[in-house]
Formats: sequence, C-alpha cells, structure tokens
Amino acid sequence: MMNAPHAVAWIVSIVLVEAAVIDGLKLRVPNWLTFHLALGGLAFGAWSHGVPGFLWALAGMAVGLATLLPLYAIGGMGAGDVKLLAGVGAWMGPAVTVWAFATSAIVGGLMALAMVAWSGQFIRHWVQFQAIGHEILTVRNPEKLAATAAARKPTMMLLPYGIPLAVGSIAYFAVAGLLF
Repeated sequence: MMNAPHAVAWIVSIVLVEAAVIDGLKLRVPNWLTFHLALGGLAFGAWSHGVPGFLWALAGMAVGLATLLPLYAIGGMGAGDVKLLAGVGAWMGPAVTVWAFATSAIVGGLMALAMVAWSGQFIRHWVQFQAIGHEILTVRNPEKLAATAAARKPTMMLLPYGIPLAVGSIAYFAVAGLLF
C-alpha cells in the first residue's frame, strides 16, 4: 500500500473545492476538471512509483467509480460526481477513497436532511423517498429506474453532490492526518 503525501491531499482538496463551487452554481461537475484530475492522478502514480504506483492509482480510480456508478446507473446522481470520486481515487488510492466515499455519504445524508427541514415539506419528501426505495427494490431495471428518475427530477429538490463529496473527503483527509 502506498501513501499519498500531504501535498497530494492538498491538491485534491483544492480541486474538490473547485468542483463543489461549480456544482453548487451549475448543478454539474465539468469533464475538464474530472478528466484532468483522474489522468493527473494516474500520471503522478506512474511517475512517483512506476508500475506499482500506476496500478495503485488505477485501483483507487476503480474504487471511486464502483462506489457511485450504481447510483448514476439508476439516475440518482450525475456522471460528473462519479468521475470526480474516480479522480480522487486516482490520487489518493483505494483505501482512502473508500473512507472518503463513506464520509461523503454521511455528509450528503445530513445535507439532504437539512434541505428537507429547510423546505418544511418533510411529508412530501418522505413519501418521495419511500417511492424511490420501493422502485429500486421492485423495478430492478437500471434503464427504467433512470427514466423514472429523469421524469421525477423537475419536481425534486436537487443536492449538488460535488458539495458533500468535497466536504466529506476533505473532512476525512483532515481526520486521517493526510493534510498535516
């Protein structure tokens, strides 16, 4: 297992903040940011540790993709968010990416609850949450789920997931001692 140096965690954190700002303003994380992040991580892994470093970065990227791709496949998340976590994985490796994902999921859940509380429409969102859960358990066809999610999207309060990805990942980096 390789460890990312503190400078790497800072670079990734800066890119995460940039992605969060863009996602918050435009509800999308652009390809120019995610692709450069992922390719940069792969290149840095290869440059700093040769083939083992490249493979470590590739494994981190795969973990980032694997954790969020199922949500994207059913329309629950944008592709930019998936590619963003893949880019984080390319720089930070598989183990850190798993923990960044877990922390970001908790932050995302808390942010979603705060948004629901702020809206004052708890019952409406609870019913919507139950309907989505029921669809996931019964439909089991990603294409149909994605189409249903797309049809429902205009009526939903959207959470730009780049924000919880940034907050959760950077919080994990700090707690794990990766920034200092």
